[in-house]
Amino acid sequence: MPPYFGLVLARGTALIGRGRELALIQSALTSTQDGRGGTVFVVGEAGIGKSRLAAVAADLGFAAGMIIMRGRGSAIGPMVPYRSLTEALMSLVRSRHPVDIAALGPYRPILAQLVPDWGVPAIGEDNGSLVVLAEAVLRLTALAGREGGCLLVLDDLQDSDAETLAVIEYLSDNIAAQPTLLLATVRTGPSPALDLARAVTRRGSGLRLALPRLGEAQVRELVGSCLGCAALEVPAPLAENVWAGSGGVPLIAEELIEEALSSGLLVREPVGWRLVGGPWQQMTATVGRAIAGRLDLMSAQARELLSLAAVLGQRFPVDLLQAASRLPHRELLGQLHGDVVSQLVTPDEDTPGWYSFQHAQISDALLGLLPPDRRRELARRGAEAVAAVYPSYPGEWCQAGAALWLLAGDDVGAGRLFAEAGRRAFQQGAAGSAVALLDRAVELLAAGGEAATRADAFATLLYALVEAGQVDRAVASAAQLDQVAGMLDRTARARLHTRLAWAAMVGGRPREGLAQVQIARRLLGPDASDQDCAPVDIAEAHLTLDVPGRDQVKRAERLARRAAAAAEGADEPEVACQAWQLLGALTRSRDPEEGTACLERARELAVRHGLPIQEIHALIRLGNDDALRDGSVDRLEQVRGRATQVGAVTARYQAEASIALQAILQADFAAAEQLLDQVLEPTKRLRLLETTRYALLLRAVAAAHRGRRREMDAAFAELRHWEGDHAQHTPRAHGLARAWCALLEENRSRAGRELDLALAAEQRSSTIFQLTGRYGLHLLLRALDGQIEMPDYELIIAAPASRLRWDRQFALFAHAVLVGRTGQADAAERSLSAAVELAAPFPTARHIGLRLVAEAAIADGWGQPAGWLRAAEEYFHDREVPAVASACRTLLRQVGVPVAQRRQGAARIPARLRAVGVTVREYETLYLIIDRLSNREIAARLHLSPRTVEKHVASLLVKTGQPDRIALAEFAAALLG
Repeated sequence: MPPYFGLVLARGTALIGRGRELALIQSALTSTQDGRGGTVFVVGEAGIGKSRLAAVAADLGFAAGMIIMRGRGSAIGPMVPYRSLTEALMSLVRSRHPVDIAALGPYRPILAQLVPDWGVPAIGEDNGSLVVLAEAVLRLTALAGREGGCLLVLDDLQDSDAETLAVIEYLSDNIAAQPTLLLATVRTGPSPALDLARAVTRRGSGLRLALPRLGEAQVRELVGSCLGCAALEVPAPLAENVWAGSGGVPLIAEELIEEALSSGLLVREPVGWRLVGGPWQQMTATVGRAIAGRLDLMSAQARELLSLAAVLGQRFPVDLLQAASRLPHRELLGQLHGDVVSQLVTPDEDTPGWYSFQHAQISDALLGLLPPDRRRELARRGAEAVAAVYPSYPGEWCQAGAALWLLAGDDVGAGRLFAEAGRRAFQQGAAGSAVALLDRAVELLAAGGEAATRADAFATLLYALVEAGQVDRAVASAAQLDQVAGMLDRTARARLHTRLAWAAMVGGRPREGLAQVQIARRLLGPDASDQDCAPVDIAEAHLTLDVPGRDQVKRAERLARRAAAAAEGADEPEVACQAWQLLGALTRSRDPEEGTACLERARELAVRHGLPIQEIHALIRLGNDDALRDGSVDRLEQVRGRATQVGAVTARYQAEASIALQAILQADFAAAEQLLDQVLEPTKRLRLLETTRYALLLRAVAAAHRGRRREMDAAFAELRHWEGDHAQHTPRAHGLARAWCALLEENRSRAGRELDLALAAEQRSSTIFQLTGRYGLHLLLRALDGQIEMPDYELIIAAPASRLRWDRQFALFAHAVLVGRTGQADAAERSLSAAVELAAPFPTARHIGLRLVAEAAIADGWGQPAGWLRAAEEYFHDREVPAVASACRTLLRQVGVPVAQRRQGAARIPARLRAVGVTVREYETLYLIIDRLSNREIAARLHLSPRTVEKHVASLLVKTGQPDRIALAEFAAALLG
């Protein structure tokens, strides 16, 4: 029986020498509960007490009412994608804390990839975005911490995968404005995790706490804590030797104390602790030698069991250890709970059925004590046990099995499993981990005679490189395809080059992408099947649009039509959907009805073949068609909800941006601003460049439609910062933004020049976007300036692209001007009435049309221009567009119509009185007439002269049409109550 049998060593019951660090963490917890989150990295060497400090922080957070989420790096085998994040999310599930996961909206299916209990995982391209997943985690922590704050603790970050580190970086950069504290522990020594901690700290997004070794007095205090006595009661020789042997590392100090107890050097007597039984030099100063000394006290069976457990990893399930050791279950548990073994291995508190070593250094030390041959033998037994217990290698067991076969010396067996693990990581969206795993697989399989497996791994590696953003390496690696030419057929190689073409397009290098397309075509040859050619055609069609040129849209359309026909004939529904959607965008600018028909075809194929993401994208474009045709956003709202349900985050933001455009056109600027803020905040973080640029363009359009040039210029400056000066956006930038701003500044010549620039940009490089002014506002301004006659007008409006409601309203205003100029007053009024009816959803457009047409009607003598100008003046005055309101008042004066002065209080005047030109002072006079006050009494109330009041009364009689003062008083009483 060991001399210290029955003694429970109080390992880690007190946190020694960490007062400063604990105070900083407590301060961070308090700030987090006040809504100011942050990131803290606890950094230090192995055994220094990082996890212990993190555990105390978790206890403090829990006591303060915070939600605690906790995970750790992979403890078995190589790094497993999202291992620590998944464990942290699962800890939230196990806590049973009521969190309304449905409130995450489209991000719920994204997280369901890691926690299946949270619904159906997202599908399609959105779920592969690492940044979208990071945003989902960010929103979850905000949701969890909404009431008392959230503490996310991630241990052993040095063992985390690249994807988890990317998520942590994203959280660190965006966590400050929410009640979430991220606390991560990192071991010193070169690692991407330590690099991340330093980078985050340098840019001020986090705090790095480097844990120093304990001083001599602190080590003595630690010894007393372990032995359950005061520091002064610790024997001086014991304190001195533990200090000298441990170097101030708490784990080594504790191991030395346990070694002294187990060897009989340290005993407890009635008067206290005493060193006996031999020289102190027997105590070792390394964990490895301490563990070796501990093993000498064990049976041979216990030693083998611990060695086998160390081979399996720092943490291991009992079932796996039983399969590897072949011990009966009861006997196995007896060994694990033995006096000495239980000092090294304990049940895992978080995962039932699992055990873990007290510290990673213990398992490392055990491995270091094994001779190479013995280590290989135990690793083979472990690998065989994994295959028996987990035959399909679920989750992390694929990597664990690979690592065990590699340790056993079986490179081919390890290579196969690394290849499978890489393929799974790629499918999960963990492209960075996939690259690392597949690199290893390709290397191990190079000389193993596994040609087909290596070829498949190499192909997946190229795809993973593209998704990981390593496009340069992917393109360079494509040259190595010749090395596996005998393993991959020409069609498979062509598909790889096609994928590289897409990657080049995403990276903004369309010409490199087109070069990859040509390689793919050469590989396929002239007799390639439709099934093989369709993906190449659709890739080339998209790339063609990104290369400036007059005929690029026509060429892209030819390619897309060929791809659509070939894909449908070859039963490639996803490629067919892509082709029909592109055709919908390409043809809409020429013929909206044809564009809609193409999109309906894409939607029909998506529904028939169960492609929900493709269906959603088709519905977004169909919703845009509805909005352009009649101003309705019903379908866009529906698809917005659908995208939320399936986790199509990108699609949802695209739908919201489209709804925002309609809100701008319908002058609901508050709703537009809210939507654009909702879109821009996350899309900037997520680096969804296309959607971000479009939303910034819309922000410029919104400012322009309110006549706010500074805001418009600022939005365009930000758009340039995001590299948004794309040829496809230029026509709208001039025609839908800058021209409108000039028009609301009453600078018609400048507006005309901007519209000319919009049309010239379309001419230089054809665009797939509408509302550039060609069929609408530009037509009206040309009609007003006498630059167009009826034959040219009819030729322009005969184009199918002129049928959009926004454009048709201006075309009808232009028709009214043209026919009014020829003396056809009735026809002009009918056209104007039709324009006003068509412009009902677009109040700003309607009133600017009335203001412009009124000027022509005055000159040509038709219609009711005074009424139109009064309506326009009131509208633009109320919306603080002074230039147009002033121009309307000037035109009214020119035709002899009394104009109301715009003083403070005008908004209180009833519309009926404003319509006849009643001023603020006249309205105040009328209000007092109700009480039958005399002119002198009214003058005293309003601080005016009686003569001025007399003039106001006379003017009121004329404007209201009342015969006398008594009738005026009765009229005012009836109107004003």
